[in-house]
Amino acid sequence: MGASLVSGGPVSLLYGFILAVIGNLATAISLGEAASMYPGAGGQYQFIGEMSSAKFKPILSFFSGWITLLGWVALTASAPYAAGNLIQGLASLSNPDLEPERYRTTLLYVGILLLSFCFNQWGSRILPLLENLIMTLHILFFFMILIAVCIIPPKRHSASFVFTEFQNNSGWENNGVAWCLGMLTSAYILVGYDSATHISEELSNPRTGVPRAMVGSILINGTMGFALLIAILFGMPSIQEALSSSTGFPIIQIFYYMTRENAAAASAMTSTIIISASLATVGLTAATSRTLWAFARDGGPPFHSWLSQLNARSRVPTNALILITVVLALLGLLNIASTAAFGAILSLTVVALNLSYLFPVVAILYRRLRTPELLIWGPWKLSKASGIVANIISICWILFVTAFLLLPASKPVTALNMNYASAVLGAVVIFAASDWILRGRRHYLGAMMRE
Repeated sequence: MGASLVSGGPVSLLYGFILAVIGNLATAISLGEAASMYPGAGGQYQFIGEMSSAKFKPILSFFSGWITLLGWVALTASAPYAAGNLIQGLASLSNPDLEPERYRTTLLYVGILLLSFCFNQWGSRILPLLENLIMTLHILFFFMILIAVCIIPPKRHSASFVFTEFQNNSGWENNGVAWCLGMLTSAYILVGYDSATHISEELSNPRTGVPRAMVGSILINGTMGFALLIAILFGMPSIQEALSSSTGFPIIQIFYYMTRENAAAASAMTSTIIISASLATVGLTAATSRTLWAFARDGGPPFHSWLSQLNARSRVPTNALILITVVLALLGLLNIASTAAFGAILSLTVVALNLSYLFPVVAILYRRLRTPELLIWGPWKLSKASGIVANIISICWILFVTAFLLLPASKPVTALNMNYASAVLGAVVIFAASDWILRGRRHYLGAMMRE
């Protein structure tokens, strides 16, 4: 919650969340149409390839594949990052004299990644059971926290605080820019619904199941998130108290205040987030490794022959899983180098995934307006008018969050608080462009349709 409390306060959290639900819902609906027409583990890069002309199909699909992969790597990193940081925050809450060290967070981060690797490599048969457990805990924890924050706060804010309070503590002189930067919180927690597309080849009816999963995730989590957000805003301490927490995390301080400075109770409430993030890492790693495997199967990245291999017994993309885990572990070193690493990972997640969504949404809007006869619609389809509205809202939302979430979160900008998301995104684009010129343009033909 730190990004929004610094850049806008309750106004940024509340109205930013509503805007994020609308934008992501329109995008999920748009991608749902593409998933219904072209089901496949490739997801976004497959959609854009199928809807592009033969001339531009390879290059658009190639760059879309790299950006999709970047977004999923960042999203997968964000969960263990959150868990590791919150564990160290709870240690500081229980032991105020403990000096937080970033390398400890990195070690916790790597430990969670290794557990995730073990589950994916040797526990593939229990992954469906684990995913059901995660869903059950997700809903159970929601009701536990919602009931707690509705009942236990020692005092409550007025409605004017929740619905009209604006504070700019970011250092940016322009309040509009500050409010937009506060969108990071809301934009991050609703992204990643394309995960369903990357396991579509393992579903019995992906043409309807994948769109329902994507849209349903936004509707359900949007409703749950809004209810919890309202309850927290009414029961939280002052913004200054939440931001000045010695733990480094406003949400820990909010729980500590609500429980009347009971460290054990605040730790129990925070642990629900840690458990959820740690378990989510397993599913995120599975989706990311399958995204890389699908891209390699179509000849996208270097060493694609090796990366596209499946384990003969478990049918798990072991080589892709190993590479993803190694890259994620190296990404954890950013936390040692910069205090802004976690925020950069969140920004990179939102920007890269939304950019990967932009490719197929623009393509489907273009085809809908110019050459609708070339679209072979699946069972999930909107009318022409409602489809155009959803596509336009989606494109506007993606351009909006991309423009602002690459900016530094605070000013003055230093080497420690710089938003390195733009640098990482730029490096990946340069790498992809070089790879295309040297290798890809001669070998990569685009995604192949599979169902």
